[in-house]
Amino acid sequence: MIQRKLTKTITIGNRQVGGQAPILVQSMTKTNTCQIEETISQIKELEAAGCELVRVAVPNKDAARALAEIKKAIQIPLIADIHFDYRLGIMAIEHGADALRLNPGNIGSERSWEAVVVTARERNIPIRVGVNAGSIEKEFAHRDGTDTAEMMVESALKNIALLERLNFYELKLSLKASDPWTTIQAYRLIAQRVDYPLHIGVTEAGPLFSGLIKSSVALGILLAEGIGDTIRVSLSASPVKEVKAAYGILRALGLREKGIEIISCPTCSRCQIDVMTMAERIEEALGQAQTPLKVAIMGCEVNGPGEAREADIGIAGGRGGGLLFRHGQVIAKLSEDELYPALLSEIKKLTN
Repeated sequence: MIQRKLTKTITIGNRQVGGQAPILVQSMTKTNTCQIEETISQIKELEAAGCELVRVAVPNKDAARALAEIKKAIQIPLIADIHFDYRLGIMAIEHGADALRLNPGNIGSERSWEAVVVTARERNIPIRVGVNAGSIEKEFAHRDGTDTAEMMVESALKNIALLERLNFYELKLSLKASDPWTTIQAYRLIAQRVDYPLHIGVTEAGPLFSGLIKSSVALGILLAEGIGDTIRVSLSASPVKEVKAAYGILRALGLREKGIEIISCPTCSRCQIDVMTMAERIEEALGQAQTPLKVAIMGCEVNGPGEAREADIGIAGGRGGGLLFRHGQVIAKLSEDELYPALLSEIKKLTN
């Protein structure tokens, strides 16, 4: 069992973050926030996929005003992403944001932080101090002999101290880099220094394939060490894929149980059925399912049903057809054409 680091609990909208609360899955819209209907539509897709927190970019006043309409139409907490102009953070709160993400590398002076804190405290709105390796403050970026992870931690601690001097403690932290190792080191260091909840992720990780590898390596290590209270897999891909990837990482570590987990063999010359196509079809058809379920798709008698005994439901290929089984027990012998529809039907009986 993974022993999570016990952090302070904060509230974002209707969700608890940190402490004993589940590790929450977050994503960010790829839409222009000013395009209200398009943004709402994408958030609803994320909700259906199981997203629990959503962040939207607020680059201007129109985007800040749009939050009011967006907030009315969605169910999950809404986080406003603020850079450069602290006044947009104040506007975002006034128009319904449940939390803010501020980048200390570009948000401005202590006076800027103080102005935002006044409004955040009045409305009980948490703030994420979101340190990015690529936009760290100049006072740290030009310090010789200090590695990037240490500079990120120094930036985070400086800004935490500032907010604490302002008697503001409803904080969440992130220290993201595009390099997995830098990300891991930064989170390890900050976890030793503070007890605020941590949002973990690899920023600018890349397109689906390479980005998922980088994110899985960094986040898997951190989560296994008990670090992380919310998670985002940042991909140059659909945000729904980010959510699916995040749950996949959490499920692989036994930290969350949600949705379909497919166990499928890599195939070889013993394979009797088209495993790859069937696995892809099942994953596509049931990508929105929320019920935890292990589904096995095995190509021959070597890999199933015996080796897939832990699966809730599955198939194993044979000459001209295959077997349908539950928890390792055969329940039907079917032709190859019957395997996919039979498996899909049995899964749907077990999911919502």
